[in-house]
Amino acid sequence: MCSKELPANQLASARARRFVREVLTGRMTSTATPPGQDPIPAPGTVPQGLVDNAVLLVSELVTNAVVYAGTDIDVVCRLERHPNAVVAVVVEVADRHPSRGVRGAADTRHGEPGYGLQLVSALSQAWGVTYRRSEKRVWFRLESSSAEPGPGKESPPARSGETGVPGTVPAASGDVRPQEQSARSHRYAAEWVDRSGPSFLAETSELLAGQLDQAMVAALAAQLLVPRLADWCGIWLRTQGRGLQLSRVWHVDERRIVPLREELERMPPSAGIRAGGTPWPWPESGGADRAGGSAFAFPLTVRDTDVGVLLLGRTGQLQMTDAVVRMVDDVARRVAQAVYTARQYARQTSISVALQRRQLPTTLASIAGIDSAIVYEPHGEGQTVGGDFYDIFPKGEGRWCFLLGDVQGKDPEAMSVTGLARHLVRLLAREGHGVESVLDRLNTAMAEDSAEALTADGEQAATRFLSLLYGELAVEPGVAGARCRVASAGHPLPLHLFTDGRVEPACEPRMLLGIDEGAEFRASSFDLGPGETLLCVTDGVTERRRGNWQLDDDDGLADVLRQGMGLGAKALAEHVRRAAHDFGTGPVEDDLSVLVLQAPAVDAPTRHVPKPPPRA
Repeated sequence: MCSKELPANQLASARARRFVREVLTGRMTSTATPPGQDPIPAPGTVPQGLVDNAVLLVSELVTNAVVYAGTDIDVVCRLERHPNAVVAVVVEVADRHPSRGVRGAADTRHGEPGYGLQLVSALSQAWGVTYRRSEKRVWFRLESSSAEPGPGKESPPARSGETGVPGTVPAASGDVRPQEQSARSHRYAAEWVDRSGPSFLAETSELLAGQLDQAMVAALAAQLLVPRLADWCGIWLRTQGRGLQLSRVWHVDERRIVPLREELERMPPSAGIRAGGTPWPWPESGGADRAGGSAFAFPLTVRDTDVGVLLLGRTGQLQMTDAVVRMVDDVARRVAQAVYTARQYARQTSISVALQRRQLPTTLASIAGIDSAIVYEPHGEGQTVGGDFYDIFPKGEGRWCFLLGDVQGKDPEAMSVTGLARHLVRLLAREGHGVESVLDRLNTAMAEDSAEALTADGEQAATRFLSLLYGELAVEPGVAGARCRVASAGHPLPLHLFTDGRVEPACEPRMLLGIDEGAEFRASSFDLGPGETLLCVTDGVTERRRGNWQLDDDDGLADVLRQGMGLGAKALAEHVRRAAHDFGTGPVEDDLSVLVLQAPAVDAPTRHVPKPPPRA
């Protein structure tokens, strides 16, 4: 058993790979034999495929430890031999950050990149995580029969499920004629494809499935192919208007990656590559010595669409038999399909973002003498807009309008209604309509739209209605505070926080918009004095659940607002958002929006604001 302590820096992964390779190839002495086992086999007997997999996996685990733990790292590598002649490699990676859990895949919810333990799970016979008081230790175990060849040794072809390199055979001792070497290479390649090829293709499909970033697809494909099928790999992807661009280069010797990339960029593939296994000129940076090297290009094609070119190179004379070409073609098709899927996803995402961007204001107006803040969290994954919408805009003559609404549903149809309602409110307000008039006309428009949909689609038509909180602020120059007029159409009532800690609803509830064309709406007027706050939220806050309880039960939202007394507008909005998240144990199940309007406190108020008596 050998161990090495590494600092958490950019060199940690490279040092860990070098350490494991030296242990397993005999360049570092392994000293300990586990109790009750036979003596550990000599490092030179470890199959090359096992060495390559161990190096790949320790690189993944050390990279995760550097990125997510940031502490010193311990790497332990040991060899074991069991009575059934199985050679096992066990590698452990420990860091000093045990509080953070280990994820088995990319965490899209937290925006964390990487593949977690996908590679470890796919390649190892066993793996796990051990938590101690002061460290977290991730380990994996790779197994192979001791009868398999070590570096520089010859053995029978690999059995099913074992990793070998098609198209090459280990160097044999003695004088082997080229014809015999070529024939042996062809037989070895064919048997590798028949036995281990299907499991390799299944592993490739599993790891590429679900990757929605074409750059990540290319990176993962390169690490799958090197060193299993080649010593180095280059992947070009076709871009719109710029032709082929070199996306990824990988080499078993990382020191050669940069010069190899520079050389490949000077010799991009032509458009004439149509068949797999097309010979390619060997680049000087490929790393071949006297033995020379061979390189072959494979087109990345899916649905009659050319998405790029895959280039593989290996030292020595690589024997590209028909079986090997077919298998690499299968890999290329899987890579092409993953790239195509990632591009389709990126295209749909860009369209969605472009459409969603028009549903909400790009900037919010700054109200003279009033601090404002908005917190907005759409519920849908990958969406920037949901059923909630908001706006603050000037009306002219020292008046500003504000609104906070919620459309029924969270689908794209709901998002289209948010944009329609917001723009219609702006248009009506700037034409001089007051609070009640704006709500009346918006209600009429939505009711008529629902009636037309019912006539066209019958009972299948989905009725759309919305709740809306809409108000105006009038600010006089040189006077602290503002005069506020606000109305609620089926929306959670706004809360008025006074300087003495009292919290009261700022208006009366009214009917939702779009249900009854004849509904009437009434606004309430009040003074927002210095140091006072107006809090507006959507039902994603008030209806946040914990068991049978909602956040606003027993005036819960008023308590949250009162606890944030003394905070500025932005800090108070964040305080309410955090309270909503902390109230329940599960994820938020609805869009969440918070709007805060606050009149800054002054040392000597210039306006007397009468306080209503406390409620009984």
